[in-house]
Amino acid sequence: MMDTSSSSTDSGFGEEVPGGHVDAPELRYFVMALFFIFGGITSLNDVIIPKLKELFTLSYTEAMLVQFCFFAAYAAIGIPGAMLVRKVGYMRGAAAGLGIMILGCLAFIPASQTAIYWLFLAAYFVLAAGVVIVQVVANPLISLLGKPETTSSRLTFAQAFNSLGTTLFPIAGSVLILGSLATVSAKDLAGPALDAYRSAESQAIVHGYLGIAVALALVAGAVWMFRNRLPMEKHQDKGADGAGLAGLDLLKRGRFGYGALCIFLYVGAEVSIGSLIVSYLMQDHVLALPEQSAGKLIGLYWGGAMIGRFIGSAVLRVLNPGLVLVFNACAAIALIALSITTTGHVSGYALLAVGLMNSIMFPTIFSLACEKLGTRAADGSGIINVAICGGAIVPMATGALADATGGNLGIALVLPALCYAVIAGFGLFARKPAVA
Repeated sequence: MMDTSSSSTDSGFGEEVPGGHVDAPELRYFVMALFFIFGGITSLNDVIIPKLKELFTLSYTEAMLVQFCFFAAYAAIGIPGAMLVRKVGYMRGAAAGLGIMILGCLAFIPASQTAIYWLFLAAYFVLAAGVVIVQVVANPLISLLGKPETTSSRLTFAQAFNSLGTTLFPIAGSVLILGSLATVSAKDLAGPALDAYRSAESQAIVHGYLGIAVALALVAGAVWMFRNRLPMEKHQDKGADGAGLAGLDLLKRGRFGYGALCIFLYVGAEVSIGSLIVSYLMQDHVLALPEQSAGKLIGLYWGGAMIGRFIGSAVLRVLNPGLVLVFNACAAIALIALSITTTGHVSGYALLAVGLMNSIMFPTIFSLACEKLGTRAADGSGIINVAICGGAIVPMATGALADATGGNLGIALVLPALCYAVIAGFGLFARKPAVA
């Protein structure tokens, strides 16, 4: 279990109660809302990709630039986002991130009017930049809004709201965005007619993100009202080495560096499996489902993660977080092995069940890696958010492995399994309390 002897300087706040945490329970509701929103926005990409693929007659590689631009923002904005949060504080940082997300949503308007694909990609990057800043705030803030010994439990509970967003947003997006697909196809049009078709059909995307912008504005207003709730908040001005790239020196700490690597691998493995599920379930030796039916089952993958996080938030209160992480990572490997060595329903549902094992991984890796960072918490969160770019890189490597083996998705899934093996090793490594 985690050390409960954090000092007041460990929390990064001045309004502490005994135990080194902050007595501001009302802020937890806003943090939960932030987790719900950025989780939903991230998963909405899965709905947008087929829409843009049809409108712009894209290859799969070109369509996946949506995910690449979105997750690349984590690498580009993670450290600057942490610097911003250190400068303006958690609550103002969250408001700034939400404001940037609103700008990203509004950027879909000119993208639709001009029907230019790269403008859509630019809008996704801006939107993701705001998401990154919000995540830099949300993860350490929820950690500090309670007792240190229940950090993993609290983060896992918050991540459950993230999963709720990833489950609900695609359902609503499918109705609003994919439901508007016209009977005519972009590949049958050219010139002004094609431009007009793209502009008209992409209005469904605009309407969806304008609705999100309104919701973001309401949350941003609420966060701004509480901007002075933490008047004694304090952060270390810069990294220990005085470098401008705040937080990079933290990678010299074995526990944190290993944890950052595992975040990279976890997000990459999760996104890789999620991206392959539809194609995997369509295979004749698995479930032989049509595309639409296979697509509906992807909800089981993300829904499993949501259910697992609610369960995990309770389990992590009584069991060692590191050992729970070991169990889940090993179980994920076992499920992948079962899936690729069997056929039919066993094969298909074993892979879907990996979502349940994913449930506690991100919050547990994060809390174990960032334990005892104290006033460096924002810097650590920034580096962790950079590591999320694994969602852009590992899936590409998994896809390349599938292509190199003649489309053998079973062999391709070995790569995510190797990622989980490294994560299991981190759980063993971090099962003991960190040393300040």
